[in-house]
Amino acid sequence: MNNIERIQKKLIEAGLDAILITDEKNQRFAAGFPFTDGSVLVARERAWLITDSRYIEAAQKAAPDCVTVQMFDRAHSQLSLLKAALKEAGVEKLGGEEEKLSHGRYAAMEKELGLPLLPAQALLSELRAAKTEAEIERMIQAQRISEKALEEVLQIIRPGMSEREVAAELVYRMLRCGSEGNSFDPIVVTGAKTSLPHGVPGDEIIHAGDFITMDFGSLKDGYCSDMTRTVAVGSATEEMKNVYATVLEAQLAGIAAAKAGIPGREIDSAARKVIEDAGYGKYFGHGFGHSLGLEIHEAPNASPGGTAPMPVGAVISAEPGIYLPGRFGVRIEDVMILEENGCRVITKAPKELIIL
Repeated sequence: MNNIERIQKKLIEAGLDAILITDEKNQRFAAGFPFTDGSVLVARERAWLITDSRYIEAAQKAAPDCVTVQMFDRAHSQLSLLKAALKEAGVEKLGGEEEKLSHGRYAAMEKELGLPLLPAQALLSELRAAKTEAEIERMIQAQRISEKALEEVLQIIRPGMSEREVAAELVYRMLRCGSEGNSFDPIVVTGAKTSLPHGVPGDEIIHAGDFITMDFGSLKDGYCSDMTRTVAVGSATEEMKNVYATVLEAQLAGIAAAKAGIPGREIDSAARKVIEDAGYGKYFGHGFGHSLGLEIHEAPNASPGGTAPMPVGAVISAEPGIYLPGRFGVRIEDVMILEENGCRVITKAPKELIIL
């Protein structure tokens, strides 16, 4: 069953005749094809991909057989093609992406189409939360690219390099290893800046005795990877080693607790208890993990606020951290796939403390 067919099944369950998809990531999920101008309309028994001349040839090759591909131009506007498709499908109850559109655009689309747009983003989000095996395979491939890049970069890090240089090396090596681009702007911080969970790479210089935290990800067929490793340069103090060991223990506790069917906060709680028991609770301010897929941050989350049961097939990061302001920080991040009786970690890179 392809994603169009999965959406059609959900339409029936939701009592909708069709859903109009205009968000780029939702469009790629539905039609399996990336484009930036156009729309996807999925009705119960038909589906249309409407785009312009820049994408039409590629869309005709890439879209599933069940999708009718149409091109809008000066003679046939996108709106006219959409209205014709809505009429052909007999649509009365039309779903829209209320979380992806501004209030003004949402209202304008209702006026243009002559139909109310009923909230339906949850329908797409639910489907995107539970990855198929094909989606998981793309994410595993993206992860292997990131791991290869990290392996290469660890061979060249040395005192005197800047954060920006290391970030550039990571980006270059991910691209060279097959990535389509970055799943997000890489985080590379050293020394006292490692206490900044989302620090920005700058001109700061790596010194012997520093931690370096690297958080980065690759893209494969539009799907993201995400990983973080903290390594030491030259040496590490006993306190640094103790904090690192605590974060690793917390991560392993969260992974051991992770499975489908439980709320995300239970996974977070298992990891958080380890850090709190070690006396560092106030230095772990973010959640244990987030979903990822076509976007680097998706739902549901393994965080204190995660109350919804996690679905089978959810792909979740496992990334606890301890951040001591003005001194140093440690984060270790893997990615795991939730299953009925546990989880499968797809990250293979070593995570014992590496001292370069």
